[in-house]
Amino acid sequence: QVQLVESGGGLVQTGASLKLTCTTSGFTFTNYTISWFHQGTVMTREAVACIDRRGDSDYSDSKKGRFVISRDNAKNTVYLQITDLKPEDTGVYLCGALYIRGLDYAFGENWHDHWGQGTQVTVSS
Repeated sequence: QVQLVESGGGLVQTGASLKLTCTTSGFTFTNYTISWFHQGTVMTREAVACIDRRGDSDYSDSKKGRFVISRDNAKNTVYLQITDLKPEDTGVYLCGALYIRGLDYAFGENWHDHWGQGTQVTVSS
C-alpha cells in the first residue's frame, strides 16, 4: 500500500522555522522524484520544491532562499526546511511522488502518481 505521510507542521510566529517531513512507504523510493506543494487560502496547489532520484533539486522562484529540500533514501523520507516563515506561507503542505520523470515535470501537479494528505502550517503575524 502506497503511503506518503507529511508531518512537522504547526502554529508558529512570523520569522520562525519549521522542518516538514514526508515519510513514504509501499513503493521503491529511489525510483521517484518527490515534490512539495503549498495549498494556500485560494485552494490551488503551488509547487514549492522538488528533488529527484539523484538528489538534484529545484525551487519555485518565489520560494528560493527560505526553503531547502533534502532526501534520505535510507529512510524513504524527504524533508522541507523552511526559515523566516511569513503569514503568506500559511496553508497545507503536501508531498507528491513522481515516478521516474525528473525535475522538468516535478512542478506539474498532474504528473504526480501519489500524494499525501498534507500537514498544516499556520504563521501568525
